[in-house]
Amino acid sequence: MNELDAVIVGGGHNGLVAAALLARAGRSVRLLERSPALGGAAVSARLFAGVDARLSRYSYLVSLFPRELRAELGLKAELRPRHGLDRRSPELVAWHGRIARLAERVAPTLLEPLRSREQLRLVIDDEQTWSDVFERPLGEALVRELPDEAERGAVLTDALIGTLASADDPELRQNRCFLYHVIGDGRGRWDVPVGGMGRLTDELTAAAHAAGAELATGTEVTEIDTDGTVAEVSCADGSRVRARQLLWAAAPSLLERLLAAPGADPRPGPEGSQLKLNMLLARLPRLRDPDLAPHVAFTDTFHINESYSQLQAAYEEATVGFVPETPPCDVYCHSLTDPSILGERLRASGAQALTVFALHMPARLFGGDHDAAKRAAVEAALASIDSVLQEPIEECLLHDADGRPCLEALTPIELERELSMPGGHIFHRDLSWPFAESDAEVGRWGVETEIANVWLCGAGARRGGGVSGIPGHNAARAVLAAGGV
Repeated sequence: MNELDAVIVGGGHNGLVAAALLARAGRSVRLLERSPALGGAAVSARLFAGVDARLSRYSYLVSLFPRELRAELGLKAELRPRHGLDRRSPELVAWHGRIARLAERVAPTLLEPLRSREQLRLVIDDEQTWSDVFERPLGEALVRELPDEAERGAVLTDALIGTLASADDPELRQNRCFLYHVIGDGRGRWDVPVGGMGRLTDELTAAAHAAGAELATGTEVTEIDTDGTVAEVSCADGSRVRARQLLWAAAPSLLERLLAAPGADPRPGPEGSQLKLNMLLARLPRLRDPDLAPHVAFTDTFHINESYSQLQAAYEEATVGFVPETPPCDVYCHSLTDPSILGERLRASGAQALTVFALHMPARLFGGDHDAAKRAAVEAALASIDSVLQEPIEECLLHDADGRPCLEALTPIELERELSMPGGHIFHRDLSWPFAESDAEVGRWGVETEIANVWLCGAGARRGGGVSGIPGHNAARAVLAAGGV
């Protein structure tokens, strides 16, 4: 076998970023992806028979992908802001002002070597914000700063996307999730990828190809052997790859499983916590609030049953094993901002594409009779949406060529099966702080492992999570800085 400079396992957006950057630096690179197509969770698909619509099936918005990195890769994909109704109290305006300053300071550090905790604290230069986000459970600040429970809950949702936690979790998992949701690209804004998420993947794939990277799909890695200098990767199809550096762009727990000594006890895996619904509607539903137009409500994130107390109630139900009676739901309509994902006839007919993200739906709820639990979760989510409508959302659904309603639901168990995301965790594991948590980490990239030539390259790296490309960038920079390729 020829010995490559680098082999990348995982063809999601982070793996593609790393492949493009390393190949541009003149390194020989082969990327291995188990699925028949590239993109991982950042893909578009025609989900419904005979219906001309390309929906962002898994990931659906972009915030964390830095402008500098998009420019470096030559990506032309447009990220378009959403414009909904802005009803904010003075207290919420003040809160957003503080968080905007936090975002401006933290975002540029994500593409740099890690600072120490104290160094990042000095960068932020705001002791109250530092305490509220990095030191104390987020709920304390929200209760203190935001008297309106609906506004308090809307802010809290940024801390709970894909994360089973309460506002007062002492482990601060909710704080870390909140941080990454509000600092994206220095603005914290979640934009619509014009053309769907697949447009971004297509451009990343083209950039990696143009740089000279070899991209192999339908290639599942089954074994890894490395002495810290050269790694040999074996695949299910019998092929093998030797490379001086191995970049792992999949979940860290999968890497641990392949590297574990025979008979070793596996560590508990991560657990995702969300239910995603993809819908095509013949028209937007009428709302119970006569003063709120549907095209305004659904353009930006429409928070349904997400008050502070409703979020806590759903969390408590989920942690004892029940599908929340009234699931909190984030809802938005991609096609109101970007109608290009719909075919010409669909657009002319008034059809719309709706995305629903139901919170506090952990994998544990679906571990028994999955299909029954899924039906219960979908019914609960639809009933939650219906509670703010004049008519059932199901009456507005389009039907496909076979007469079936255009509704797809994805549980954490299905995400694990389709995307090899253990526990259906959309961040691969709980998010980490964007600073070094030991002296040894200072100046590193947050992608290092205990093996000298094995690097984390996906969402499970420090400063990972979300559609960001940051772990792919940082892994490539770490490999180049370390030499050996």
